Amino acid sequence: MKTAIDSTKSSALALIFADFKEITKARLAISVVFSSIAGYFLGAYEIQWTHVLLLAFGGYCMVGASNAYNQVIEKDLDALMKRTKNRPIPAGRMSVKLAMTVAIVLTLLGVLALYLLNPKTAMFGAISIFLYTSVYTPLKTITPLAVFVGAIPGAIPFMLGWVAATNDFGIEPGTLFMIQFFWQFPHFWALGWMLDDDYKSGGFKMLPTGKKDGATVLQIIMYTIWMMVVSVIPTFGITGRLQLSVPAGVLVFLMGAVMLGFAFKLYSNRDNASARKLMLASVSYITLMQIVYVIDKFLS
Repeated sequence: MKTAIDSTKSSALALIFADFKEITKARLAISVVFSSIAGYFLGAYEIQWTHVLLLAFGGYCMVGASNAYNQVIEKDLDALMKRTKNRPIPAGRMSVKLAMTVAIVLTLLGVLALYLLNPKTAMFGAISIFLYTSVYTPLKTITPLAVFVGAIPGAIPFMLGWVAATNDFGIEPGTLFMIQFFWQFPHFWALGWMLDDDYKSGGFKMLPTGKKDGATVLQIIMYTIWMMVVSVIPTFGITGRLQLSVPAGVLVFLMGAVMLGFAFKLYSNRDNASARKLMLASVSYITLMQIVYVIDKFLS
């Protein structure tokens, strides 16, 4: 009997943990934390691991809170889409009240953790939650410009790490922000292309032209080129302490060129398979680019 009870408790805890991961979008949150830590390594004169832990914890809480608020607001629309109908709220596994409690607690914990680093970091984290929840989320059913707004909180993490390390905002974190800002568009529009039918069933307007057409892909190509340009600007020594050696700059540019190649492939094929390849290439690009930046700093 005791074994059966213990097994039931373990199963219940596993389900609660799974729903917590779902309501906070754990995979997305971890990728955001990765970007923040990369930015911290780039900005830090000396790495303090307690600061890294605070940044990781605070960053996860802020992203988790944003996603929890988002799922509360969009619960009825999530129920209409295949990819979201089994989320905790529309599936009935979590009440709106509990989800809001999770979001509020994560907000408070996240702001506190980031404030312990410095007030500027907490401020940018709070701005990120506000823009994602109060501006981006409601705009998604109104205009494709929502993606532009959403790219702002989406670009904050890389910059946030630098601010956490330096308590300063200048050209260096501004450059990191712009890299991830321009990256958001090809990444998200590739995802939007793949999920266009599902998004439309929920009333979301995600593609820039509203269609899976050549004009949408041309914008993807344009923003990818801008991303490539901004990503190599630190090679020219005009971005303060944020420097990139010539070999590292060439490597980053070539990685961007690979991503651009997938964008041109999407223009040629106009199919979901090409959009998926571009989306995966964009994920690889942002991760490898940040690793190259960090390694180059410590080798230079």
